[in-house]
Amino acid sequence: MSRISRYSSRVHIFSALLAGTALATPAFFVAAAQDTEDEAAVEAVSRQKTVTVTATRRSESLTDVPYNISAVSGDELEASNILDEAELLRSVPGVAVVDRGARNAGTLNAARIRGLAVDGNALGDYAVSSVASVSTYVNDTPIFAGFMLKDIERVEVLRGPQGTLYGSGSLGGTVKYITRDPVLGEFGGNVSASLSSVDGSEDIGYAYDGVLNIPLGDTMAVRLVGSVTDYPGLVDYVNVYELDANGIPVAPNGVLDPAASYRSVEDADTVEQWMGRGTLLWEPSSAARIKLVHTRQSDDVGGRRQVTIGQDGFGDTYGEYENGSIQLEPSSRDVNSTSLEAEFDVGFATLTSSTSHYDHTGDSVSENTGFYAQAGFLSFYYNYPRPMASAVRTYADEAFVQEVRLVTDGNDTFDYVVGGFYRKQQLQSTQESYLRGFKNWWDAFLPGAAAAVTGDQDFAYRRTENFEELAAFGELTWHATPDFDLTVGARYFDNESKNDTFIDLPLYASVAEPTNANFESSEDDILFKVNASWDFNESDMLYATISEGYRRGGSNAVPLTGTFAEDPRWQIYNSDSVTNYELGVKGQRGDIRYDVSAFLVDWQEPQLNTSTTNWGFFVVQNGQEAQTYGLEASLDGYLDDNWHYSLGYAYVNAELTSDFYAPDRPPPAAPIALDGAMLPGTPEHALNWALDYTTTVGSDWTWFSRVDGYYQSETRNAVTTSPSFNVPLDGFAIWNATTTLSNDTFDLSLWVKNIANEEGVTGVFTEAYMGTAPAVGYFGNANKQLIALPRTFGATVRYKF
Repeated sequence: MSRISRYSSRVHIFSALLAGTALATPAFFVAAAQDTEDEAAVEAVSRQKTVTVTATRRSESLTDVPYNISAVSGDELEASNILDEAELLRSVPGVAVVDRGARNAGTLNAARIRGLAVDGNALGDYAVSSVASVSTYVNDTPIFAGFMLKDIERVEVLRGPQGTLYGSGSLGGTVKYITRDPVLGEFGGNVSASLSSVDGSEDIGYAYDGVLNIPLGDTMAVRLVGSVTDYPGLVDYVNVYELDANGIPVAPNGVLDPAASYRSVEDADTVEQWMGRGTLLWEPSSAARIKLVHTRQSDDVGGRRQVTIGQDGFGDTYGEYENGSIQLEPSSRDVNSTSLEAEFDVGFATLTSSTSHYDHTGDSVSENTGFYAQAGFLSFYYNYPRPMASAVRTYADEAFVQEVRLVTDGNDTFDYVVGGFYRKQQLQSTQESYLRGFKNWWDAFLPGAAAAVTGDQDFAYRRTENFEELAAFGELTWHATPDFDLTVGARYFDNESKNDTFIDLPLYASVAEPTNANFESSEDDILFKVNASWDFNESDMLYATISEGYRRGGSNAVPLTGTFAEDPRWQIYNSDSVTNYELGVKGQRGDIRYDVSAFLVDWQEPQLNTSTTNWGFFVVQNGQEAQTYGLEASLDGYLDDNWHYSLGYAYVNAELTSDFYAPDRPPPAAPIALDGAMLPGTPEHALNWALDYTTTVGSDWTWFSRVDGYYQSETRNAVTTSPSFNVPLDGFAIWNATTTLSNDTFDLSLWVKNIANEEGVTGVFTEAYMGTAPAVGYFGNANKQLIALPRTFGATVRYKF
C-alpha cells in the first residue's frame, strides 16, 4: 500500500472515530440515568462523589476539566490494595505499561500513553539520555523515581501532550502523584501489616506501613509516613557459576580446562525497600500556605523477575520461573527529594512558588555473556573457558527545579495561568564491563605475553550530561458565554546542554586508548495550545483541543578522531515534537460519569535511544515521523447504593509514517525501521474494568469487595527491522480481587493478584540476542521474558487511631 493510500485510510478511520465520539453523546447514557426533564432532581441525589483535580494548575471538578483526564484517589488505592505502579497504571484507561518489576525501577519510565514510544520494551538496564515520552510529577516536582504508593491523596493521569503547562517530556501525557497533606489540629494516623505469598516462591513476603499526623499548634502540622517491604523472590537462577573469593568462576580441573562448577540460587529476585516521607504544613493566615516535603527511598533487589525459555547449553529445558543467567544480577538505588511549595492569595489570583531538589542514584550488575556470544565477541577473546561477561552499571540524576506561577480564581470573563520555570539537571551514567577470569586464563595460556592483557576489564564508559532549561508559559481562558470557553496557551523554552563522555577498551594493552569527547548544544522554540469547550446542557460538555508537546534535544559527544572515531552525524540529536488533535465529550448524568475522546497525533523527529555503529556509544538519534490515532472511553457509575462499576477502553493505532535511518547510514542504505512499523509496547486494544460491592455488617462494620481486570491485545517488542528485537508479544488479561471488613478502628483485608496466573509478558530479550552458545563455552542462556507479578495471595491488617 502506498503512503498516500495509507494516509487516506488513516483520515477515513480517524473521521469515523470522530463520528463515533460525536455519537457517544449523553443520549446513550440518559436511559441508564434518568429522563431529561428529571435531570435536576436525579443530580441532587447522585451517588457520584465530586473529584477535585489540579491538572490545569487550579482546583476544579474532574468533569469541568475540558481535557481527557483520569484520577485515582488514595482511598481507591488502599481499598484495592494496589501494590505497584504497573498495577495502578493498568487500572487507568488508555495507559499501557512495560512491567519490569522492581529491578532498575528508577532507570526508565514504564508508562506509555497514546502509543508515543519507539524504544524497545526490554530497554531499562541502563539510564538513557532521552527523557521519557510521559512526564511524571510528585506534587509540583518533575521527577521520575518510582516511589512506593504510600499515603497518596490521588493520582492524576492527563492524556495527550501537556507541553504548555508541563514542559519537556509530556508528549503522550503526564502522570501526577499527589501526596496527602498534614491535617491541622488533629492527631491521628494508622499502622498496617501485610503478609503475602507469590506463586513460585518458597517464602512469605511482608510489609509494614505507618502514618502519623501531629498538630503543632493551630496553624502548623507535620505528617510522617514510613514503609518497609520485604518480598521474597520467585525466580530461580539455575545456571550460576560457582565463584572463588575473587569473584572468578571456579575451575575444578585447572584454569586451562573448560570445566566449570554451577549452582542453583532459589528465589533470587528478592525485593527489600524502605521509604520515609515527612511533610510540614504551615498556614499562618487564610491567605498563605507553605509546605515542606522530604522523601527518601532505598531499594535493594536480588535479581530479575524475568524468566528464560527453551534450553540451556547442556540441553536441559528450563522450568517455570527459572532464569539461565550464569551470574546473579542485583540492583540497588537511593532517592532523596525535597520540595518547598508556597501559596499566597493575592486577591484576584493565587501566587505559587515551587522549589525542589532531588538526587537519585542507582547501580546494577547485568549478565552480558549471552550478548557477547551471539554477537561473536567471545572469539575476540579466544573463546576462553568459563566466559563470564559482567556489565556493572551506575546512574545518577540530580536536579534543582524552580517554578513560579500566577493563577486567577476562575470567576472573571478572562482567566489566566502565567509562570516561569527553571531547571538545572545533571545526568551521569557509567558502564564498567568485565570478562571475569580472562586475565588468569591468559597468564596460564601465554605466560610469556602476560603484559599484553591488563586485567579483566574489557569496556569502560562514563557519560556526564548537564542540562539547563529556562521557560515561560501561560494560558488565557475566555469565558465567552456561561456555556462556552476558549483557551489559548503557549510555552517558550530555551535549553542548553553539555555532554562529556569517556570510552576505552582496556583489556588488551595494544588496543586501549582512553578517549574523551565533549560537545555542547542549545535550542529554543515556542509551543502552542488551543482548547474550546461547550457545555451544551447542564450535565455534558463537548471539547476540542489542538496541543503541542516536546522532548528536549541534546548532544551525544562521540569522538571524531582516533581509534574510537564515529561519524560526526551522531554528534547531536534534536528535540522531537508532537501535534495533537482531539475531540471529546464528557459529563455526568445522575450516577454515571463518562468521557469519550478521539485523537490524532503527528510525531516529528521521534527520538530513539540506541548505540553508534562503530563502537557502541550510548546515543540518541532522530527519525523522521510517526503518527498515532485512536479512541479513549471511560465510564464510572452506580447500579444502586451497594454496587459500583467502572469501564475503560482504548483503541490506538501507532506506527511509523516514514523509514527510520541511522544518521551515518542514510538512503540508499537499508533503514533500521520501516514506514508502517507498529510502535512498540502499545496494544491496539486495551480494556479495564472493575466491579465493587459495599454493604454494612451489623451496626459498626462495613464490608467492601471488589474484582477488577485488565486486557491488552498483541504488542511488538521493538520497532526495528531486526528479528533479534522486533518480535510479537501475545495479548493477555489479568484479574485481581480484594475483600475488606472495616470499622472506625480496624481494616481487615484479603486480596489476590493475577488470579489466573497469567504470564503477562510485556518485553523480551530474545534467543537470537542473548541465547545459549555451547560451541563457544557459554552453557547458560540469557534470553528472558518480562513477566507480570504471578498469582499472589495476601492479607492486610490496618489499625486506625
